[in-house]
Amino acid sequence: MVKIMFCLRRNPALSVEAFQDYWRNRHAPIVAKHARRLGMLRYVQSHSLHNPAFAYLSEDRGSNVQLFDGVAEVWYKSERSLARTSGNVPEGILAASRELLEDEQEFIDMANSCIFVVQEHDIPLPLE
Repeated sequence: MVKIMFCLRRNPALSVEAFQDYWRNRHAPIVAKHARRLGMLRYVQSHSLHNPAFAYLSEDRGSNVQLFDGVAEVWYKSERSLARTSGNVPEGILAASRELLEDEQEFIDMANSCIFVVQEHDIPLPLE
């Protein structure tokens, strides 16, 4: 399984609530509309819980990195199904990608967010 991982920080003009609402109720339907065309298998939004009770997780690790407001996972079957080759991309795929990117700029602080591709390795844990 190959995934795009997008660690998001919200547009500073939006409250946490407005960011989460836009992402879930306005952006997600656009993703769903283009999922098949773009070869997506699954789309998962993980919204950060802004709860001071969880601050110890960063503190214990000595982290002083600004928290993300959420993480988006877009699942693909393989690297090949995700990769684009220049000059060979159908216009429908380019248009879908442009629509998603334009919408992301409405609610995401693009300059302070990060995106990367990973290969999943599921590690079984013992059940007790």
